[in-house]
Amino acid sequence: MILSALNLLAVALYLIATAALAWPLLGEGRPPGGRMPLVVAAAAVLLHATALLSMHRGALDLHFFAALSLVACVVSALTLLVNLTRPVAILGVAVFPLSALLVAIDGFIAPPTVPTPMDWQIKLHVTIALLAFSVLSIAAVLAIGLAVQERGLRHRQFGPWLRALPPLTLTESLLFQLIGAGFALLTLTLVTGALFVDNLFGQHLVHKTVLSILAWLVFGALLFGRWRYGWRGRRAVNLTLSGTALLVLAFFGTKAVLELVLHRSM
Repeated sequence: MILSALNLLAVALYLIATAALAWPLLGEGRPPGGRMPLVVAAAAVLLHATALLSMHRGALDLHFFAALSLVACVVSALTLLVNLTRPVAILGVAVFPLSALLVAIDGFIAPPTVPTPMDWQIKLHVTIALLAFSVLSIAAVLAIGLAVQERGLRHRQFGPWLRALPPLTLTESLLFQLIGAGFALLTLTLVTGALFVDNLFGQHLVHKTVLSILAWLVFGALLFGRWRYGWRGRRAVNLTLSGTALLVLAFFGTKAVLELVLHRSM
């Protein structure tokens, strides 16, 4: 009963925060302002984390829906951290409702799961991978916002959602800061994987390893191109989304097939 209440309250607060952020855009197109929506979202994140710890026995549960809910919690928390220094509360309009959905699925629809025991080395590897994926997921959301901004400016369509986004240069600067941080974390993920994971190219891990390396190459090429050739705009957006798509396939693609289609766990 208490766990159900925690999940319901987390869902409600995520949705309230989303509505508070989106409401100004539905009227005069004013940018989302004030700290209240972010305070509500922070409460939702705390309840979300508490529910995860309770449902999954305080351990890292990497089953499909549990992992998705954990990623959503981390992404929401990072969205709040980003907003401490950068006015990009609009990110919450995309992140928070998705978190509400994943909380609801993990709490009320997905079957209960038992976390697989892991050594501290594997926990460290998984934690770094989770942070890398979360940071680069936020970068992907921001890249979509950047694409919307550029298209609107090109066609002189200054709608309310466009006006709610930060200035183009700020959005682009934050995008590459996030990609740089995510790339560093992804590098650490590959290094810790090579050090701590037995048979990294074994049958059950080869797809994750290859796709993660491909994503690392994509983000590395983007950062090099930005530094050497000043890449920006559509090229930056496309490479960011391509790299993130590779990570989604690496982290969740095969897991979805095994657990949802074949009803097997890794």
